[in-house]
Amino acid sequence: MHRRTFLRSSGISLGLPLLNSMLPTSLRATVQEKEPDIRRMLSICSPLGIHTPLLFPKKSGRDYEVTPYLEPLQAHRKKFTVISGLMHPDVDGGHSAEKSYLTGAPHPGQPSFKNTISVDQYAAERMGHLTRVPSLSLSANNTGLSYTRSGVRIPPETRPSRLFAKLFLEGNAEQKAARLRQIEDGQSIMDLVREQTADVSRKLGREDHQTLDQYLTSVRELEKRLVIQEKWAHLPKPKVDREPVSDVEDRADFVSNMELMYDLIFLAFRTDSTRLITFCGAGGNYVPTLKGVDEDWHNLSHHGRDEKKIEKLALIELEEMRLFAKFMSRLEEVKEGDHTLLDQTAIFSGSNLGNASSHNNSNLPVIAAGGRFKHGQHLAFNPEDNKTPPLANLFVSHLQHLGLEADSFASGTGTLAGLDG
Repeated sequence: MHRRTFLRSSGISLGLPLLNSMLPTSLRATVQEKEPDIRRMLSICSPLGIHTPLLFPKKSGRDYEVTPYLEPLQAHRKKFTVISGLMHPDVDGGHSAEKSYLTGAPHPGQPSFKNTISVDQYAAERMGHLTRVPSLSLSANNTGLSYTRSGVRIPPETRPSRLFAKLFLEGNAEQKAARLRQIEDGQSIMDLVREQTADVSRKLGREDHQTLDQYLTSVRELEKRLVIQEKWAHLPKPKVDREPVSDVEDRADFVSNMELMYDLIFLAFRTDSTRLITFCGAGGNYVPTLKGVDEDWHNLSHHGRDEKKIEKLALIELEEMRLFAKFMSRLEEVKEGDHTLLDQTAIFSGSNLGNASSHNNSNLPVIAAGGRFKHGQHLAFNPEDNKTPPLANLFVSHLQHLGLEADSFASGTGTLAGLDG
C-alpha cells in the first residue's frame, strides 16, 4: 500500500500518517508494530530544586495529607507516588550533581570526575532501534541530562521549532539525500573496520580474540541499527494535528516554553516517534514573568529561609507543578487498548537538589508517576538510615517497566521497595 499525498504550504511538506500496511515486509520484521503494550520512560529535572517542605507530606502511606505542591496533581492521585528520603550515594557538589542525576556517578564536583551512562541511554542501547528516534534529550535551560556509555553529554534540543521539524516535518529532497549519505557513510566505515579486524584477528592469541570478539559484537549491533535507520529514512513521518511551532525567545516566559516542550513530548510519545525522553526544565538568573514575582529565580532558590522569598519561589514552583499536572492529564486522556498513555509511561520527576538554598544533594524531591506501579501513596524513607535504598533503585523499576532484563543500574541493586506492583 502506497500513500503519496502530502500537505504542502509555504515550502513545508507534512507527511500523512504511517499505517501498518505501508510498512515494507523487511521493516515489519525489525520494527515492533504499534501494539497497546508499548512502554515508555520520561525523566524530568527541576535544576533549581523544589522546596520540599511544600512538597513532602508529614504522613506516609496512602492517606497522606495534600501539600500545596501536590494539590495540582490530585486529579491523578492514584497515578503518582511522592517519595521522600532518597538520594544518590556519594553524589555531592551542589549544582554539579545535575551531571549525575540520571547516571548516579559519584562525586561530580571533583576535578577527576568521569561520568557514566545515563539510564535513558542504557535503555536506548537495548530498544532505541524500535523507533525512528532512539531517544530525545530536551532542555528548557540549555543543560542536558543524557550521557553516553563513555560519559559524554548528549547535546540537548532546546528549540521547540527544531524538535517539531525533526519529528513531524518532511525535509526537501536535498535534505533527505544528505541524511541518507550520512547513514551510508556510517555503513561504509563499518565495512572498513570489518576488513581491518579480520586481518588483525589472524595474529592474536586466545585472550585477545575474546576482547576482539566483544568489540566485533558491538560493531555488528551498530550495523543493524544503521540498516534500520536507513529504512526509517525512506518512510514518511507521522502526521499530527498541529501547526509547526515557533520558539519562545523570552527566557523569562518559562511557562510558555515548558508548555511547548510538554506538548511535543506528548506528541512524540503519542506517535511512537520515540519511547525514551529526558527533559531538563527551566531555571536561571532571570525574573520569571509571573504575577507576584519580582526577583530572579536563582536568587529565590537561595532563600535562606526568608519567608518572603519562599512565597515568591512557591509561585514559580506551583506553576511547574501545574504544567506537570496538565501534561499528565493529556497522557491520561489517550487510550491504548485497556490502558492509558500515562499507564504506559513511567515518569520520574524531581531535582538533583534536596535543598537548593544550601546546595544539599540528599533527601531529593521525587515524584514517580505513570507506569504499572502501586501509586497513590507517600513512600517515606529515612535519609539517615543506611538501609534506605538508593535513588537508582527507582531506575531499575523503570527499566523493568520497559520490559528490559535489568536487576541493577549504577548504585541500584534492585527495584524500589513499596512501588512495584
